[in-house]
Amino acid sequence: MLLFLDAVKPGEILLILAIVLLLFGGRKIPELMRGLGQGIREFKDASKGGKEEEQKKTDGTTPSAPLK
Repeated sequence: MLLFLDAVKPGEILLILAIVLLLFGGRKIPELMRGLGQGIREFKDASKGGKEEEQKKTDGTTPSAPLK
């Protein structure tokens, strides 16, 4: 899947990182990475929640109604 990574040399990676730093600046990069991490975490939680709901359906149990 990621076979192209064999063709990328360390010097090229440093060049790409330098360009990203110039485009976004030092202050914006941590915000971008934080947002990326939150997105990945939400995706994992959503996929885990879907598996739990599917398992409840096969078990025959119904989720309880939310409290008001």
